[in-house]
Formats: sequence, C-alpha cells, structure tokens
Amino acid sequence: MTTAIRYSFGGDEHLFVELSESMSLEAFFRGLAMTRAVQALQLPGIHDICLANASFQIRFDPDVLLPDRLLAAVQGVEDLAVAERQLATRIIEIPVLYNDPWTHETLMRFRDRHQDPTATDLEYAARINGLADVEAFIAAHSGAPWFVSMVGFVAGLPFMFQMVEPERQLQVPKYLRPRTDTPKQTLGHGGCFGCIYSVRGAGGYQMFGVTPAPIYDPAQRLDYLQEHMVFFRPGDIVRFRAIDRAEYDRMLAEVEEGSFTLNIRPMDFSLDAFLDDPRGYPRALMEEPA
Repeated sequence: MTTAIRYSFGGDEHLFVELSESMSLEAFFRGLAMTRAVQALQLPGIHDICLANASFQIRFDPDVLLPDRLLAAVQGVEDLAVAERQLATRIIEIPVLYNDPWTHETLMRFRDRHQDPTATDLEYAARINGLADVEAFIAAHSGAPWFVSMVGFVAGLPFMFQMVEPERQLQVPKYLRPRTDTPKQTLGHGGCFGCIYSVRGAGGYQMFGVTPAPIYDPAQRLDYLQEHMVFFRPGDIVRFRAIDRAEYDRMLAEVEEGSFTLNIRPMDFSLDAFLDDPRGYPRALMEEPA
C-alpha cells in the first residue's frame, strides 16, 4: 500500500514533501517521478527542487507563486509518482585506499568520541556486523554496488546505500560526538548510509578509507567535472574498487597533472529487475561489460 504523502511549509519560501518514513528505492523512485512531474509544469516562481532519500523540497518565491497554488499543483501530480520504474543513469567506479594512514591518524585523535576507543573504525564496523575481520568487512563493503539517493550536506557529498537485501545491509552508528576534522574524499558510513566527504571538515560518520578521485572542484580541472563542479547526482550507481598505496599515489599524481579520469558507463536501471532479483541484478552491475 502506498504511504500517504505529508506536506509542510518551511518558512515562507520552502515546501517540504515527505514521501515515506523509511528510505528505500521505492521511495526514491516515487520522489523522482514527482519532482520530474513538477518540473514539467514549469510553474513561475520555483527556484530549486531538491530530491532526497525519501522526500524532496521546493524553494519558491511566494510573491510570484502563492503557497496554496504550489501545494495544489504538487498534490495534483501525486498519481504520477508511481509511473517511473526505469532510470537512465550511469555506473561509476570509485577507487578506494581502504585503511589508509590519513583517516587512521584522524580517527586516533578522536577515540574519546567513539563507541569503542580500543578499536579502529574498520575493526569496530567489522565486529558489529558479525564479520571475521577488517578484510572481510572491506570485501562486503566493495562487493555490491551503491545507489546515490541524494547529494548535499556540503557541496558535492553523495549519500548512498548498498544495493543488497535489508538483512545484508552494513550498518554502523555515527560517532557518539562529531569530529572537528575529516580528510577530504574520505569514505564515511553512518547507519546504513555511505558517503564520500567532498571537502575536509567536521563529520560524524565512521571512516573506512580515502579515494584519490576529486568529486567537487570549482576549478573543474578534470574531464569528468567539465559539465558541473559537483560530480555526483541522485540515481548514480557506484562500484567501489579497493586499491593499494602504489596505485593510490599514481592516481594522485594524475590528479595533480590533470590527466586523471574515472571509469563511467551509461546504463538503464530497472527497479523491478532489482526487486525481483536483489542478489543477481546487483552482481551483474558489478561486472565489466564484455
């Protein structure tokens, strides 16, 4: 049964639309359908439509578009919210140096804010997920694709969840108290969500490694950032590939000289195919095309 949508206004300029209390691909696709339908209306006065995990928010000018008119228009497209089950998107391979020295140095400075001061973030994550050791956790983390459901918090930071059955979701709580430092391009994890910290700054997610790949660059120096300074967009599918220190250093040198690029390929994602085969379909996404 479809969950009733909840609407609320935030101040004078925002309409918040909550599609579901739980986050899922079903909720994401419902939000995707509704936001596309609202965009198609081309209502004057709408500045931004921001899609999130199980909700979206519209920023509008109340002097141009009356709040009641906007609410009625959005409610009018509710029936379209179940229409889309396919998504033209892209699969992106992100190289990761797991258990790197920089996040290790950082996490050791903040053990007083952690649930287990005697363990590293990876050791803690492996233990509470019932995995044998850090290597087993890394294999589970990089062994299935991740779906980007929203981008935000800071510029370019993707939130993503792993495309596996709910009982196989890796879950790790955030730090008891946030850190005041996180290296840029850190792989983080909080609850069932993974992220990549696009810039250095505060953070509360567990830290598992770093990627050499910039995902936010106002200078747009690399080829995959030419279209936009923020790389990720909702609906992207991510494959993490574990690399060693030598490969990380080589890639970092390529970033510095401007020649680094990412392995990106287009694909048509089927929500129904995933729901029908939640193990086999993601496994196919992890394979390189022939």
